[in-house]
Amino acid sequence: MFNLTKEEEEVFKKLDTPRKTQDFLNNLDTNFEEKGETCMSPRRVLKEKKCHCIEAAMLAALALRIHGNKPLILDLTGTRNDWDHVIAIFKKYGKFGAISKTNHAVLGYRDPVYNSIRELVMSFFHEYTDEHGHKTLRSYSDPIDLSKFDKHNWITDEEDLWYICNYLSEINHYQILTRKQIANLRKADELEIKAGNLIKQQDPKKLAQNSFYTPIQLSS
Repeated sequence: MFNLTKEEEEVFKKLDTPRKTQDFLNNLDTNFEEKGETCMSPRRVLKEKKCHCIEAAMLAALALRIHGNKPLILDLTGTRNDWDHVIAIFKKYGKFGAISKTNHAVLGYRDPVYNSIRELVMSFFHEYTDEHGHKTLRSYSDPIDLSKFDKHNWITDEEDLWYICNYLSEINHYQILTRKQIANLRKADELEIKAGNLIKQQDPKKLAQNSFYTPIQLSS
């Protein structure tokens, strides 16, 4: 199936619900790209036992596909000073939810309780902040069905999947705020900033610069 090995198939057979897939991703290390930027296929994620958001979203989309759903991912874009975030989306009982790998405490899984894609996206809005408390979420893409990349063997490719990253950045995105709304945004307060800055693992590069820092260990 999809050129997966028997061992790989066994992993995905167990990921038969979005919740199980989220738990599996939570137990993988965060990919801090210490040796350079990556966009790893699901096969490489299983080998490396680590991933960042788009790599996790693609693995989650594959798990959804194997269990009868469309393999859909969606791009959330921030301001120039903040990162984009990619999630896998699914639908259950007519409502949308999301599987999301994040090193932060507040941008993770979304239960399938949202009536539309926009409503799902907006559930990330108030927590999508930079280290200074600015709310930075600005747009979201159309969902893309990863089966369109089957001819490129995206599931098992040993090379980085830059063609998917590039496609995500080039497709239509919907702006969620007007200029007046942006100008009227309230910054997160001190407590909210602290909550937003909670992380599961410290970036080794930053840890080396700050040897006395102790990362917060969150339960998965």
